[in-house]
Amino acid sequence: MKTEIVVPNELKDISLKQYQKFLKIQNENDDQYFLQCKMIEIFCQLDALAVRKMKLNDAERVSKIINDIFKNKPKLIQKFTLNGIEYGFLPNLENMSFGEYIDLDTYISDWQNMHYAMNVLYRPIKEKIKNKYLIKEYNTDTKDNMIDMPLDVVLGAISFFFHLGMDLSTNMMNYLENNQREDLTDYLSSLESGDGINHFMHSLREILQSSKISLN
Repeated sequence: MKTEIVVPNELKDISLKQYQKFLKIQNENDDQYFLQCKMIEIFCQLDALAVRKMKLNDAERVSKIINDIFKNKPKLIQKFTLNGIEYGFLPNLENMSFGEYIDLDTYISDWQNMHYAMNVLYRPIKEKIKNKYLIKEYNTDTKDNMIDMPLDVVLGAISFFFHLGMDLSTNMMNYLENNQREDLTDYLSSLESGDGINHFMHSLREILQSSKISLN
């Protein structure tokens, strides 16, 4: 009896929950063949026995397809639908509350809690006005709802914040080149929670570096 395999072709075909599950196993094991089995099992939603019965060539081909998916550069996705609910990215980051920032900064550095961070950044859309939209208030009780969100949305949001931080660093260097060095203190004081931003961007950089599956 042949087993039908549904292989993900894009990041959107993989859920955050699946990726969290694989990363947890990957962090605890370094056996290449075991991880290859688990990758196919998790992302293709097969049981372990079905994976072991696969032909070697088929298993290697499926592994390559999945690995190649993670070579794509993620882009920010402002809206997506999950379980019949349309979610929108936080429209105005400057209006983020202190509590929202604390939760985002706390959870975005840990893949196993990434759905909590995404709950800060994406909210159900309550009203649309042409190309703009309004989202619901931040609700910590809905954090588990994001665990099944598509991985392309997650990586796109992380990449967006990482490049936002890179732009901030570039602007700072340009400022130093065009202004007196003694003005640096004034510039730095204009940035709220400078240490927090540096920590935040460091966490994002590590996340992006760890977001590529490689069994070679």
